[in-house]
Amino acid sequence: MEGGTAVVTGAGSGIGRALAQELAERGAHLVLADTDSSALRDVSKSLGARAVPTDVAVPEAVEALAQAADGARLVCLNAGIVGRDLGAPWEVTADDWDRVFAVNVGGVVNGLRAFVPRLLAADQPAHILITGSLAGAATFPGGGAYGPSKHAVHAVAEHAAMVLAGTPIGVSMICPALVSTGMSGEGTDPSTVAAQALATIDDGTFAVLPAEWREVVVSAATRLASGQHPEPPHPGAAR
Repeated sequence: MEGGTAVVTGAGSGIGRALAQELAERGAHLVLADTDSSALRDVSKSLGARAVPTDVAVPEAVEALAQAADGARLVCLNAGIVGRDLGAPWEVTADDWDRVFAVNVGGVVNGLRAFVPRLLAADQPAHILITGSLAGAATFPGGGAYGPSKHAVHAVAEHAAMVLAGTPIGVSMICPALVSTGMSGEGTDPSTVAAQALATIDDGTFAVLPAEWREVVVSAATRLASGQHPEPPHPGAAR
C-alpha cells in the first residue's frame, strides 16, 4: 500500500480505526468515512487522512465517497452496527431490522456498487476487504438482526468474489468473534483483527475465522446438510 489510496468505512472507532492505523503505518494515503463526524475528525487528524462523513446506508453518500477517493486501490467495507433489539426475531422492531440491514448489508452493497465499476475500469490490481463476523458463519440464538445481517454480508462477499475471479480485483473477508470495540466491552484487540484482515490481502486468503470456532462452523454446515436441527454453537464443542 506504499503511496496507494485506501478507503475505510466505519473508521471512527474499533476495527475501522485499527485498519486505518495499520494502513497508515504501511504508507497508504487514507480516505476515511464514518457517521460520527467528531470521531472521524479525530482519527483523520491523527493519521493525516482525508475525512469524508458518510452514512453507508445511503447510496448517494457512498457514491460521493467513491468520487472523493478517486484512484483507490483498497476499499475496506467495514462499517456496521449491532442494533438496539437483541432478542429473538419476533422481538426485534421493524425499524431495527431495517436499520441494521441498511447499514450492515446495504453498506457493503452500496460500497460494491460505487467502487467496483471504477476498479474494473482502472484495470489495475486492487482489493476489497469486507468486515463480516463469526455471527455470519455460525447462527447464535438471540442477537436480534445482527447475525442475520452478517449472514447476508457473507453471501454478498462470496458472490462478489466469484464474479470478480479472474479480474485484477481481489475480495476477502474477516470474520471475528467478540472484538473490544464500541459494540462490545470485551474481546480481541481491534489491532489484532486489523492485522489479520490485511494479511488476507498479502497471502490470498478469502476469509479468516477464529481458530477455536472453525470446527463449530464446519459442524453446523454438516448438521444442516444432513437435515439435523440446529444447536447453539460453543467453541470447541463441534461434533
